[in-house]
Amino acid sequence: MTVLLETVPLLELATEEVGGAFGGLLAGNIRRARQRLSRLLFDRRYGVETAEFAHLDQFGLAHHERVYYSPANWGTLRRTLPAHEVGADDVFIDLGSGKARMVLEAAARYRFRQVIGVELSAELTEVARANLKSTRLPVRADRVDLIQSDVLNYRIPDDVSVVFLNNPFRGEIFAAAITNLLDSVDRRPRPVRVIYFNPVEEPFLLSTGRFRHLRTVTRGRAGEIDVFGTTRIYSITT
Repeated sequence: MTVLLETVPLLELATEEVGGAFGGLLAGNIRRARQRLSRLLFDRRYGVETAEFAHLDQFGLAHHERVYYSPANWGTLRRTLPAHEVGADDVFIDLGSGKARMVLEAAARYRFRQVIGVELSAELTEVARANLKSTRLPVRADRVDLIQSDVLNYRIPDDVSVVFLNNPFRGEIFAAAITNLLDSVDRRPRPVRVIYFNPVEEPFLLSTGRFRHLRTVTRGRAGEIDVFGTTRIYSITT
């Protein structure tokens, strides 16, 4: 592990000498290697396994509108949801929670009344439950529930106030999930914030006329905003 940490900066220096298209390709590979190494180190520190990608065809769930499991970065919530904005009655939900990385971060960082993860895959839900048992992160939330369900069949509770999405689905499935969310808000009007990592379907959100963009958080260079790696935060109008 030490060798890897020391080698990456040396390779970065090498890309400055190479330059051109090859240098750009090498830099991209190094960046991805660093990100993967960082994910593995955080997992090891926290006593969980959330870093490895998983394709839904492994579980017989492949669908062109459902996206494979790729975890959001550790610290995504810390950068997008200030602790003082979360009260004792707030409820957090992650739609497409995978191995529960953001569920764990929400439960450890904030005093939510409840943290919910909803995941289609039974296998990923079992991994998530194992992570909840093994984590060395302190759980501050009053309650954590990991639910195995298709979002198309899941009724969003009418007390949810923070929604997290990591580009879990697209197209008609995304539209149905958002309609489900808006139905919940209409049944019980309340402030709701949506944190959308990799916001591929933002045009649909805005087309409803119900989502107001609050801010954007990106890890890219100043002035460079790419959908992937970007988090956008919205409020829902009642």
